[in-house]
Amino acid sequence: MITAGDLRKGVTFDLDGQVYTVIDFLHVKPGKGAAFVRTKLRNVISGGVTDRTFNPTEKIQDVTIERKEMQYLYSDGELYYFMDQETYDQIPLNYEKVEDAIKFLKENMMAVIKFYKGEAFSVEAPNFVELQIIETEPGAKGNTATNTLKPAKVETGATVNVPLFVNEGDMIRIDTRTGEYMERV
Repeated sequence: MITAGDLRKGVTFDLDGQVYTVIDFLHVKPGKGAAFVRTKLRNVISGGVTDRTFNPTEKIQDVTIERKEMQYLYSDGELYYFMDQETYDQIPLNYEKVEDAIKFLKENMMAVIKFYKGEAFSVEAPNFVELQIIETEPGAKGNTATNTLKPAKVETGATVNVPLFVNEGDMIRIDTRTGEYMERV
């Protein structure tokens, strides 16, 4: 059992017979009245998203989630295929299950697949990935007095804000948890 005050992004728990994972949370301490935890939850099985408010002392049943590192193989336009490195079994996943991670995954990269009772429900990209910039505006020379950012499209199709000195063809490191530029490689 965990308390609602312990809820964080990525925590999975059982509520009224349904399994949810926390997408977003906010601990609110109003000036008047009791504190509460506002959450956005995704149903692990159906994929539906719901908002729920908890009392921070409310008890919630946590569940065991199996995490397995698998290799991203390819997409056929509808499904995304991942392979278990030990058994060489391939599993197809739909976009709803991979949408947070797929914008940072190239073919043959490793990713963590989360399973609940043998059913895959989520994909996590590695914390840091190195990707090549395929499209960005050239930075104006001498325009670096402030920490100005510009949008850049990387080879997986994701758009990341990068400093002005970064150009097309550069390899950059991205933090996949926040989607932010880290450094030029």
